[in-house]
Parts: sequence; structure tokens; C-alpha cells
Amino acid sequence: MSLVRAFIAIEIPKNLQENIQVQTAGLREKIDSTLVKWVVPKNIHLTLKFLGDVPQTNLSFIKQMLMQTASLCQPFDIQLTQLGSFPNSRRPRVFWVGVQAPAALEALHREVESASARMGYTPEPSRFSPHLTLGRVRPNLSPAGVQNVSDALENTYLQKLGNATISEIHLYQSDLQPSGSVYTKLFSAPFHKPK
Repeated sequence: MSLVRAFIAIEIPKNLQENIQVQTAGLREKIDSTLVKWVVPKNIHLTLKFLGDVPQTNLSFIKQMLMQTASLCQPFDIQLTQLGSFPNSRRPRVFWVGVQAPAALEALHREVESASARMGYTPEPSRFSPHLTLGRVRPNLSPAGVQNVSDALENTYLQKLGNATISEIHLYQSDLQPSGSVYTKLFSAPFHKPK
């Protein structure tokens, strides 16, 4: 059986991806790739649901689910906000940019989770925290390495990153390569536009 590693996400416009890259250049200079695995700008997105390995035969059902879910939504605006880290700035594991959005984003996420659960995909145990992943701290850093990463993060301030109107959701395939993940858009489902 052929499997596809897949996830459902919101695409971030190229100009915002580039703005993030420009504004975090200093941070990436302070923290080199031996300490953090940085996400390439074209891969920055807002994940709604990581599905994992999906049988090829299930893709048509997922596409139908996305069409139905998207038909319940109207376009909404998001704003990219501050820089942060999970679980916190003293023990950073994941660097991110926050996403400020109306209740429509939360409702969209709940609907994607609910529809995915009905198809047999495990619900996420943690609360939805909309963010764009910028980098992942490499495991087994020395205390000095952790301190370096933490200090650089706490001393980086971003100016306004920008806004975007979201009007569709996407199904992506993720191929793990030695150089990093390669994402391929498999399907897009447009939101309902009021007349």
C-alpha cells in the first residue's frame, strides 16, 4: 500500500515569508545551524492538522472533507505578531512567529480536527496555538548552547511583519530529504465567498 506523509495547512503569502526571513536574519546569524535547524522561507505555513502517513486511497476522502470544511468558512484576515518559543524562552525547543486571527481561525481548526477524527485520525491533545514554525532546536545541546539560543531569542525584536487574507486551505505532501522537508501542494479548497 502506497503511503503519503500529509498535513492540512494555511499557506502564508510569499511576501510575508520573505519579510520573516529578512527580520530574523540577525537571529539566524547569532544561532547557527549547528544549534537550530531553520525552516526555509518557502516552507513556512500555518499547520491545521498533521495527518501523518496516509494511504493513497484515502486522499480523495480527505479532499472531499476539505471541500466541505472550506465551504463553511468565509475569508478572514490574520496578522503575524511576536517571536516566541515552545515550551518557553529559557528552554526553547521550537522558534515561532505568532498568528493573531479572529475566532474564524479557531472555528476552522475545530472543524478540521472534528472532520479528521471522524475519518479515524487522532485528535491533537494540546490546545490550538496558531503559529508559524521558524526553527527547531537540535537535541542534546550543552547548557552553554541552550543559553546561547535563549539569549539570542530574548534579544531579538521584530517589527510589524504584516497581514494576510486567508481564503483557502490546502492539503500538502511532505517528503523528508537529507537537506530538509520538501512540501508539495496536493489540493486546495477555497472558502465560501459571500455575494
